Amino acid sequence: MSRLPAPLNKLPLPIIGSPLFIISNPKLVIAQCIAGVVGAMPALNARPAAQLEDWLAEITETLAAYNQANPDKPAAPFAINQIVHKSNDRLDHDMDMCVKYKVPIYITSLGAREDINAAAHSYGGVVLHDIINNKFARKAIEKGADGLVAVAAGAGGHAGVKSPFALIQEIRQWFDGPLALSGAISTGGAVLAAQAMGADFAYIGSAFIATDEARAADDYKQSIVDSNSDDIVYSSLFTGVHGNYLKPSIIAAGMDPDNLPDGDLKTMNFSSGEGSKSKAWKDIWGCGQGIGAISKVQSTADYVAQLKREYEQARQRICA
Repeated sequence: MSRLPAPLNKLPLPIIGSPLFIISNPKLVIAQCIAGVVGAMPALNARPAAQLEDWLAEITETLAAYNQANPDKPAAPFAINQIVHKSNDRLDHDMDMCVKYKVPIYITSLGAREDINAAAHSYGGVVLHDIINNKFARKAIEKGADGLVAVAAGAGGHAGVKSPFALIQEIRQWFDGPLALSGAISTGGAVLAAQAMGADFAYIGSAFIATDEARAADDYKQSIVDSNSDDIVYSSLFTGVHGNYLKPSIIAAGMDPDNLPDGDLKTMNFSSGEGSKSKAWKDIWGCGQGIGAISKVQSTADYVAQLKREYEQARQRICA
């Protein structure tokens, strides 16, 4: 395992909850942190932009109160995802709010900028940058990121195509800092497997959509329960960046999931999400390939407890 800076060095479980576009909210983030995993949400989920300060205040104050009442079992820290893309004209505002509330962990996406990393470092924040290949990983670290999220094949949302075995081993040949692995992880056994490959953390997203606290439609949650990896479609149509989506939602939108055109990143607006294409695709559901293990909608606390049991059982099997 790598050398981990605070606050990543004292996590109750080696799990980071992926920031889920539209779906993650303070309720889910707080539940994840109290359950013992890093809770995360995109800054852009707060709309209008002024809502972000309210959400950050709610998260920091709630977790502080919980930690004061439970000093022997403190909550995990939380993370905010920043889309570092030129179309995100909210980035400076959102970073100002995050610095004001001293967000402990940042997850940056779609670009790496030295000034964003410096802002986080100004008070001890940690930056993890998500990447889909070794080339982008090197660029992120060169620009000052503290760690990486390796987004391998099978991940929900903007996923890569690299096998996790290839991606992790290539990164570990030169980088010994914090490393999380994303890609079809939804069980405690898979968390342990990620560590066995050389990652420090498992990065879990899609499975948390099917929790009570997630801000997702009931049909979306049930579709995750009812679907498996055969129901995942990899396409660039919806955001201009290749990602994985639930086939039933594509069919419901009147499209053939086996014959989708390519998308164009230039037409998308990551700031407001109010572009014509963003509106058109609001009912297209992002999802990773690991959902075959999700059999019910349950509370975040119950799901994390399940992950912990499975993680310990997997360790016992390996030791035996």
